[in-house]
Amino acid sequence: MEKPDRLHIVNEADGSSVPFLRGILTRSLQKAGLSFEEAYHVSSEIRKDLAPDTGLTSPQLRIEVGRYLQVNGFDEVLDSYLKHVVEQPLIRVITKDESDSPFSKGQLADSLEVCALPQGMAYDVVQTIEADLLASDQTEVSSADLTEMVLERLEEAAGSETAGVYKRWVEFSDRGRPMIILIGGTTGSGKSTISSELAHRLDIVRTQSTDMLREVMRLLIPERLIPTLHGSSFEAYASLPTTGLERSGEEMIAGYLTQSSQVAVGIEGVLNRAANEKVSLIIEGVHMHPSLMDQIAKETDALVVPVILAVLKSKRLKKRLVGRGQTITSRRSERYIESFKKIWELQSFLLSEADQYNIPIIPNEDEDSTLRLIMQTVSAYLKESESE
Repeated sequence: MEKPDRLHIVNEADGSSVPFLRGILTRSLQKAGLSFEEAYHVSSEIRKDLAPDTGLTSPQLRIEVGRYLQVNGFDEVLDSYLKHVVEQPLIRVITKDESDSPFSKGQLADSLEVCALPQGMAYDVVQTIEADLLASDQTEVSSADLTEMVLERLEEAAGSETAGVYKRWVEFSDRGRPMIILIGGTTGSGKSTISSELAHRLDIVRTQSTDMLREVMRLLIPERLIPTLHGSSFEAYASLPTTGLERSGEEMIAGYLTQSSQVAVGIEGVLNRAANEKVSLIIEGVHMHPSLMDQIAKETDALVVPVILAVLKSKRLKKRLVGRGQTITSRRSERYIESFKKIWELQSFLLSEADQYNIPIIPNEDEDSTLRLIMQTVSAYLKESESE
């Protein structure tokens, strides 16, 4: 699935447009009196609220920001923001193919995510680089020179090892080799949320849910032909012929694996399309189990980064499943709770299999720490790929 077009800010004079840059708005809000953390949060929320739009003029954006500040209790900075919004000096980054784009602190900070830096440190580095550019009165900088500036500042702030991680990421991106990130985990482990944010941070345009593939396959294939495809992953066993296995344990896993093998046909199609187009991709879903991950890694030329998300405390996982009632029907949420034992057993199976296939297990306690651990995993796979 491709991400929607990004919000653009339209110049009323000539009709040209530039991408909405969170870093510029953050700086404007800081000048109006917000702390960096508050300004960054507001800028992120504004971007989420305006995501469906395709273009706004600068005055329209100011109105939207002003409305957000007023509604959310930032009255003390509202007047200052509206009176003192000024255009920031525009520095353009020139790439190797001579295309250009505006320098963005937000985008540069996102690119540092692969280094697994604390957010505050990443923005300190980026602000220092911006200050260097402004002090030099440059209106443009080559991407190669910008990379060298980042490496220098990273080494000063976090050491040569961290700078090396960033350098590997840049070199990998320049080679044009696709990256395929595979995210598995039981129901309620946070796969969709994490994959969406990971795609944004790594600028990966395509993501695919195995649940969505299953839904498409259900439309194409009647239940009478493949009944195991038409139940939940933890209930597919109910459509299996009687096997004599324990229905609460081994048979449930057998049903899950049967459905996963059926959905794997759709996964193969998605992977083939990505390979033909040489694009990076994130696939997430309960059907993405470790043995399938291992098979995919052996059959593609892309760099495959597999992870299994886990919620290691049963009370926490149950709480997440209850919370799902806010985004899905309460009936489905109740069914998850009724089937909690099966969902927990499925996670135990996935973790055991992950250990067998040496697939990294990432505890998903909170979003920021989980994303940081995944970034560290990506970095480790990048380093390993250098010897291939």
